Amino acid sequence: MFAQPNSQYMFPVRVGKFVRDMPSSSGEDCLTVMEVPENRYEEAIHHLRWNFFADEPLNNAVGLCAKGESQRELEQHCLFTLKQGYSRMLVNSKGVIVGMALNGTLKKGEREEAERRLAELNDEKFKTIFGLLYKINDKIDLFTKYNVDELFECRILSVDENYRGKGLASLLMADSIKIAKDAGFKVCKADATGVYSQRVCLKHGFQIEAEIPYAELDKSIRPAPPHQALKLMVKLLD
Repeated sequence: MFAQPNSQYMFPVRVGKFVRDMPSSSGEDCLTVMEVPENRYEEAIHHLRWNFFADEPLNNAVGLCAKGESQRELEQHCLFTLKQGYSRMLVNSKGVIVGMALNGTLKKGEREEAERRLAELNDEKFKTIFGLLYKINDKIDLFTKYNVDELFECRILSVDENYRGKGLASLLMADSIKIAKDAGFKVCKADATGVYSQRVCLKHGFQIEAEIPYAELDKSIRPAPPHQALKLMVKLLD
């Protein structure tokens, strides 16, 4: 459930102890990729309210919330993911969050339980979005296909609107893949809702396992072009 644009330019970026110096189109600003500590969860949610919640293609299509607006169910989903400990944030030289990769894990049977809880919610727009995400995951049993009990999920990829078009989404994805490998996961998956996130996934070796064309959806919940389909994408980790 993510979508942010990607391009060729990057700021100098520090990842752990390493610094990657790359051309910047808007001045020098060293960016650092790091884990998200608990005392910054609220700041992380604030970033998502202003840079992801209203922009994500499915959220935008159903009018889930306005830019900067709180959305209870989505925020609970994000907090649950943050607490799993695999998410990353990209901060500028002033320590401000300019990008995020919300990553989590999924074990056998957990999605089915989440589907049952979803049915109990009152927010029909939220239920519509996650109903589609669950529907595409019902198309293929990744646990059986790849003989694993747990998957690494890239759930949300978000970049501040003032920093987009500089390759930062791709950098966050590369870092997330490294986190997954280091943690011993064999399979990394993403429910890519937009063309930009799908390009990022393809760039990093993800393959399409299933898709739902948006042309099949009711016009009232259909994302606008250039977004064409919801795609379940998978990368096998060496």
